[in-house]
Amino acid sequence: MSSYTLPEDRSYTDEHIWLREDAQGLTVGISDFAQAQLEEVVYVDMPAVGSAVEAGKEFGSVESMKSVSALFSPVSGVVEAVNTDLENKPDLVNSDCYGQGWILRLRREGDNAVPLLSAEEYRTHLKSQA
Repeated sequence: MSSYTLPEDRSYTDEHIWLREDAQGLTVGISDFAQAQLEEVVYVDMPAVGSAVEAGKEFGSVESMKSVSALFSPVSGVVEAVNTDLENKPDLVNSDCYGQGWILRLRREGDNAVPLLSAEEYRTHLKSQA
């Protein structure tokens, strides 16, 4: 499991979503583990800007040549932006899942959130799933 990149500056969920808070709000994407399991990403289904999302509920999906995986929101909030670059280059999720392959930005509303893991806790979670 140590071969997966897990930046320390973000939180993770057991559903393989990462979350980073900065001045622009909360940025959300899928982990290196998730993109590796999916292999070649060919399409990312994202909610419309302005849509409300609920912690633990599905907000979109990632489709690969291998499968379709649902995406679950780590927090409740409103979609402030989606990564429109993924419309023409969904493979950015594979090549740069923590950078140019981000999926959406949220404005958090309320305190609803799924349990969030540190990078080390997420690494332990991955090992327990092996």
